[in-house]
Amino acid sequence: MKNHDAHSGDTAQQDPVRLSFYATPEHQCSYLEDKQAITLFADPSAELDNHTYSTLSQYGFRRSGKHVYRPSCVTCSACVPIRIPTARFTRSRSQKRVWRANQDIEASLLGAEFREEQHALYNKYIQSRHPDGGMNDPDPDKYIEFLTSDWSVTRFIEFRLDSKLVAVAVLDLLEDGISAVYTFFDPELKQRSLGTLGILWSIEFARESGREWLYLGYLIKDCPKMSYKMQFQPQQSFIQGHWVSD
Repeated sequence: MKNHDAHSGDTAQQDPVRLSFYATPEHQCSYLEDKQAITLFADPSAELDNHTYSTLSQYGFRRSGKHVYRPSCVTCSACVPIRIPTARFTRSRSQKRVWRANQDIEASLLGAEFREEQHALYNKYIQSRHPDGGMNDPDPDKYIEFLTSDWSVTRFIEFRLDSKLVAVAVLDLLEDGISAVYTFFDPELKQRSLGTLGILWSIEFARESGREWLYLGYLIKDCPKMSYKMQFQPQQSFIQGHWVSD
């Protein structure tokens, strides 16, 4: 696979800012129908930076737009943060097939800004995969607010087949790793397993750039939509305040 790196991405380390955290009232869980959820947010008015965000990622936090959050449910611990040790990751047989089958796809690393072609692909993906998931708003401002923030080091990886955009992986470049924010792709190319390709490419990029981890967000073993994350081994889970190897 051909790679084009248009940007580099580390920032100088700084002392972390002091943060307050706020818990939401109980609300319907987005992943388990019979569960109520509580979400813990870092103070949205705080002046965050990439160093603080990198530190919070080590404690299981994620980013959505400018908001940094973590599940904090009292009676449920189904949402488990996971990360892949990039140096020890080994592709499975099926992942090797996906990698080989997509060698005709070209990947390019781009800055985080609005591009009409990417937005059109995102809308196509959402309408096909998540039409009732609350994300099917075609407004360009809400799209870019969801994927980026003004303090994170975010990159958009474009995957092109014969010059046609077929997938985009949105990554945050952390100090110790990479956080996979979101991936969307052409639903008509299901046979190419482009979601898997995006993760495999991200692991390779993290490894080549000297980053130890690929943070994959939350794994919920009872949620079919999350089951694909279990296919990337080995991995670590954040359990009771510690990263534990599976």
